[in-house]
Amino acid sequence: MPRSRTTPRSITLPKWLPRGLVVVLLVGGCCVGALGGGNVRTTRASAGTSTGADADVGVGKQAGGAKGAAVEPLWVDPRSSAARQALEWRAVGRGADAALMDRIASRPQAEWVTGASPRATVQAVTTTAARAGRTAVLVAYDVPGRDCGQYSGGGALTASNYRTWVDEFAAGLGDRSAYVIVEPDAVAQVVAGCAQVVAKDRYALLAYAVERIKRQPHARVYLDAGNSGWIPEPARLVEALRAAGVGQADGFALNVSNFQTDQASSAYGDALSKALGGKHYVVDTSRNGNGPYTSTDPAADAESWCNPPGRALGTPPTTVTGHPRLDAHLWIKRPGESDGTCRGGPAAGQWWPSYALELARNARQ
Repeated sequence: MPRSRTTPRSITLPKWLPRGLVVVLLVGGCCVGALGGGNVRTTRASAGTSTGADADVGVGKQAGGAKGAAVEPLWVDPRSSAARQALEWRAVGRGADAALMDRIASRPQAEWVTGASPRATVQAVTTTAARAGRTAVLVAYDVPGRDCGQYSGGGALTASNYRTWVDEFAAGLGDRSAYVIVEPDAVAQVVAGCAQVVAKDRYALLAYAVERIKRQPHARVYLDAGNSGWIPEPARLVEALRAAGVGQADGFALNVSNFQTDQASSAYGDALSKALGGKHYVVDTSRNGNGPYTSTDPAADAESWCNPPGRALGTPPTTVTGHPRLDAHLWIKRPGESDGTCRGGPAAGQWWPSYALELARNARQ
């Protein structure tokens, strides 16, 4: 089962943005959105955003967010697309819709980093977060052959270019705190049969990214492992993840840009964790409130992961999970950004207000 896609855009942050903590998620290979099911994001715009209780959702400093653990709040971008949309709608009298958009704008979401100047982007975001006393969540998304050339295709041109890109990304972190998701879909796409990349070369690059970013003193690194609907048998991922450096990471990430339920992802994560010697994991809950989409005509609808209708926001971001190996529920895919040009959507990674509104309207929490 293919994953949802979304092609990220390069982010150039304003020089005036303050510094902040950052959470970096390393996403493997494919972009979030192509073959695998991730969906990458790099949207930045938006002015003033509401910062209600949801904005204080935090990440437990102890694995699994155990009771009594100190909580470090995650950074909420006050200039996100959702925040700007809420302001625009209020200005034209769409108060009810703006209130629904606040369900997205007031909650922490990952920053997708791709393309040129990763150091400047990472430094700006983490510095801004740190000044606000919060931790940023980042996605590293620039591996060569990303998304197997599909909706979120792109990435560094050569292996050498990618290593340099990773070095710049890591340098941007400095000693600031961060959750890093490494290359969404990169591992799972190879396991699923992406013929555009050589497995050993892809895994070597991912292992380099994990090790290099993990050298930063306060980086929490999670290597992307696809989702439970894509590679149903977790055992198929074990050797690939090991070759890609999961042993040096804090853990792995699941369900990026996809819609598998919390229950399905936790069961899958536990099985994969056991096979990997107890590795921890994080789950993307940005759009899984109604679970995966089931088409009335599977034969005609091969892209069930791409902008599926009737979906909803999922569990709000938090590191208090009550689960010993599940470190956090995170909104890695930015709700409201398209998976690709399917079902009338814009290009992958582009803001789509009507889709964002549907996700918020269908949310149960």
